[in-house]
Amino acid sequence: MLVSMSKEIFDRSIELKNQVVETIYFGGGTPSLLRKEEVQAFLSNIRGHFEVAKDVEITLEANPDDCTLENLTNWKSVGINRLSIGIQSFKSGDLEWMNRAHTAEEAEQCVLLAQSVGFENITVDLIYGLPGLTDSEWCNHIEKVINWGVPHISSYCLTVESNTLLEKKVNTGELKVATDSEEGQQFETLVALLQENGIEQYEISNFSKPGFESRHNSNYWKGVPYLGIGPSAHSFFGNIRRWNIANNAQYMKAIENDLEYFEIEELSKSDQFNELLLTGLRTTYGVSIPKLKSILPVTEEFSVKTDKFISNGWMEKQNDIIVLTLQGRLRADFIASELFVV
Repeated sequence: MLVSMSKEIFDRSIELKNQVVETIYFGGGTPSLLRKEEVQAFLSNIRGHFEVAKDVEITLEANPDDCTLENLTNWKSVGINRLSIGIQSFKSGDLEWMNRAHTAEEAEQCVLLAQSVGFENITVDLIYGLPGLTDSEWCNHIEKVINWGVPHISSYCLTVESNTLLEKKVNTGELKVATDSEEGQQFETLVALLQENGIEQYEISNFSKPGFESRHNSNYWKGVPYLGIGPSAHSFFGNIRRWNIANNAQYMKAIENDLEYFEIEELSKSDQFNELLLTGLRTTYGVSIPKLKSILPVTEEFSVKTDKFISNGWMEKQNDIIVLTLQGRLRADFIASELFVV
């Protein structure tokens, strides 16, 4: 696999010509299973073909059970400077039905172990809206992370995907998902507790102390081009979206035989306009009206609707930028869809 990805890096190096790589993100699948030598080789390959910023943010997604002292020390030594740890929950029962490999004990120890080897830039994933999750348990989850001094938290509401074990358990009544009201309450509790402790919401699902915002994800929300390497990896270049074959064996075979291993979609002006709205309105950076106008003219209907959202207290206008309020963020998808160009 590493050989195939190395060839893709070489083939695609022309695409970021004259651009500096500011972030590198090891995500998708289980990158924390990579050996030290594999991570080191990949980073060396990137540096050999691209200009990399001196203060580059290098993130590795890690499962708590992979956060051993040896692994953490190795990741630190090869240049990983940001960890994204998928804890999800501190309840053993939740971890079991989610089929997570780690235990509640490992979830509690992994962050402290990472901090002990020198990782300061750490983000933790938590899920709310879980079946049977009480308000006190949810507060306890949040307070654990706050007390550890973790500077960044990503938190998402549980989604019941089709054709999954979770869907089956929900349909049979074995598990009962939270109501919309309960989900909303837990979200508001999350925002309030974190804000009280200096951890601000800068995107609907992401919270950080000042200076610890994810540079990688922020660039994505701002529409900055990105390059994805490997099976299932996605790339974006303004009006082009590209994604690789998901199957590992097919990806490697195609690369080896110089066959096409990706699909491309060219975004229309409407697509670009709508995508900028959808991602930008999720953030505190908001959406630049002049940037929207550079893609398509802003209609009178658009202006009337934004004025309505402002009067409802769901949106604010800061110079030429529209930003959602806390109440607006609870309705972000609806607001964006109302402003879409059809």
